[in-house]
Amino acid sequence: MNHPFEQSLIGLLGGLLLLTVFAMLSIRRIFSMIRIFVLQGIILSGSTLTVGLVAGERHLLLQAAFTFVLKVVVLPVLLFHLIRRLRLRGDVEVVLNVPVTMVAGILLVIFSFAVASPLARMAMTVSRGLIGVGLATVLLSFLVVLTRRKAVTQVLGLLSLENGLLFSATNATYGMPMIVELGVALDVLVGTLLFGVFFFQIRDNFEKLDLDRLERTWED
Repeated sequence: MNHPFEQSLIGLLGGLLLLTVFAMLSIRRIFSMIRIFVLQGIILSGSTLTVGLVAGERHLLLQAAFTFVLKVVVLPVLLFHLIRRLRLRGDVEVVLNVPVTMVAGILLVIFSFAVASPLARMAMTVSRGLIGVGLATVLLSFLVVLTRRKAVTQVLGLLSLENGLLFSATNATYGMPMIVELGVALDVLVGTLLFGVFFFQIRDNFEKLDLDRLERTWED
């Protein structure tokens, strides 16, 4: 049975998810990056919910609810609290300037759709055409990690990368088994808490969260 409206809605949400990663690449404020991550969580939850309703996959409905709670409520609260405790400045330090980063991002999107095209033809899901969007989100998020100097913004890139993986899994195979998804979500939560402890240790020893100084120390 065709669901043209629902499929168009899923496609729209996929496009918005991709735009949020480009926004992360261009934004120069840490608090704005966290708000973009919250928007990603809302988009991802809505997309998962829509796919679950169209495909009749009940576990995707639970996944959508769990994703919303974790990525729209729990993780952002932890990150905002962490940044306030660390007394970080709001500026995002980047390795490449924004125009060069945007060009690299566009090339990654083209590459992602070229690689995902054969996979999309083999998939049997209603939203298989969005596998390329998921792959592009993963690669762009990795670019966020590579082009940011502060550890907090790199963690945001890794969390965005995990969003891309979840989006890809949902559209390629209707998601992973629920127990696996819960395990991954728990790993993300615990990882964020551990990064918080790590950040405090860096601040106590180096007085700021710029990884360049830490790298120079390791080299010495």
